[in-house]
Amino acid sequence: MTKPIRVAVTGGAGQIAYSLLFRIGNGELFGANQPVALQILEIPPAMDALRGVLMELEDSAQPLLREVIITDQPNIAFKDANWAILVGGMPRGPGMDRSDLIAANGPIFVEQGRALNEQAAADIRVLVVANPCNSNCLVAKANAPDIPPERFYAMTRLDENRASAQLAVRAGVPVGDVSKIAIWGNHSNTQFPNFEHAFIQGEPAESVIADRAWLEGEFLSTVQNRGAAVINARGKSSAASAANAALDSIRSLINPTPAGDWYSAAIASEGNPYGLADGLMYSFPLRTTEDGAAAIVDGLALSDYALGKIKESEAELLAEREAIANLL
Repeated sequence: MTKPIRVAVTGGAGQIAYSLLFRIGNGELFGANQPVALQILEIPPAMDALRGVLMELEDSAQPLLREVIITDQPNIAFKDANWAILVGGMPRGPGMDRSDLIAANGPIFVEQGRALNEQAAADIRVLVVANPCNSNCLVAKANAPDIPPERFYAMTRLDENRASAQLAVRAGVPVGDVSKIAIWGNHSNTQFPNFEHAFIQGEPAESVIADRAWLEGEFLSTVQNRGAAVINARGKSSAASAANAALDSIRSLINPTPAGDWYSAAIASEGNPYGLADGLMYSFPLRTTEDGAAAIVDGLALSDYALGKIKESEAELLAEREAIANLL
């Protein structure tokens, strides 16, 4: 019998996890023949809601879902986990700026990093979804010194998916016809969705959409601010699309990337080929190799415009790192 993959998910009673857990149990992440066990973490005040999620998972009767553990203890949630999807975090409250959010989330990811270090399986891999995800991931990684740094990722796939969709709508093509769009930098409004290397139906995006002003203006702004736009329209933050992007991220990380394409995630920036500062979780175009490593796509020619955007996001991440220096 195939051994279940143990997946720890934090923030289990929240909207993103509610859109995520059932899809994992249904085989959408690791395939139709791979059993899974879910280990779901919540804060104590949300445990009643999480018990309701557990009941629904039981009532879904998913054959691949072999075990579900719910807990408010990180050491239990991360015990022997092969994957950890860190969804839970402190949301931004009224009057909070980004630096306040970073400071509020830091201690959460100190604790979770230490618990992962002590309890997770030897092959643990960690995807941080909770915002500010780049800096949260940096804190978790710093507090898990026994886990190789290349096993930590912060999610920018939602931004990539948003960028692909905007290009597809503008070009009047299916989104599957868009390739090689990558997110550089931070999951924030300084991110750079690099349209200069994107392709639409096998042609450079800039030749299909011959409107540089739109690409630098409306396209860039729409992608950078899409999360806020969803909140303004829906009254709640992105949930289903974020869960979908988490699944996309992990599938891209565990499967070799098709020839001539790439995907986006933030990884440790040490030794990157583009001269960006070490010691950050920075989003690059990545390829998963046949041996399962996530490698930065090297050799891309970057225009002065692109370099300016990429350095702007680097500067923001450096400032965020300074704000959490005591936690690293």
